Amino acid sequence: MKLGVGSDAYGYHLKECIKKHLAEHKRDCDDIGVLSPHSSEPYYDVASKMAEKVANGQFDRGILVCGTGMGMAIIANKTKGVYASVCESAYAAQKSRAINNSNILTMGEFIVAPQMAGEMVDVWLKTELAQGWPGEEASWLENSMNKIREIEERRFK
Repeated sequence: MKLGVGSDAYGYHLKECIKKHLAEHKRDCDDIGVLSPHSSEPYYDVASKMAEKVANGQFDRGILVCGTGMGMAIIANKTKGVYASVCESAYAAQKSRAINNSNILTMGEFIVAPQMAGEMVDVWLKTELAQGWPGEEASWLENSMNKIREIEERRFK
């Protein structure tokens, strides 16, 4: 799985913790920035860059960190084919994949502790759409992604 990580200055330290966690678990990732906690690159530039890389297949999934995670998700979700989810717990991260098929996980350094971030990333990376749901619900969830793509086609013309 090709994975990207990125942050603004407010999320820099948590992003670095996530990179260390991924390396400890033998997972590679590409850092799209920022490269310093003093960077002036705004969250919307980093989120746009990540969203484009996920949408065009350069990354299978992405992880974005800012102060709250919300700004990154708002911007990333403006790109067709991107499903960014703000999560503050491992449970929410798991459900964001199993129910919503998120391909970008966003979180906030003001809110999420490094240990929790590692747990969230682990479960988010392991979970697939409809995982853990019984047959009829799983089929409904999988079909919902087709309906969402139809909506995107109408809106992103």
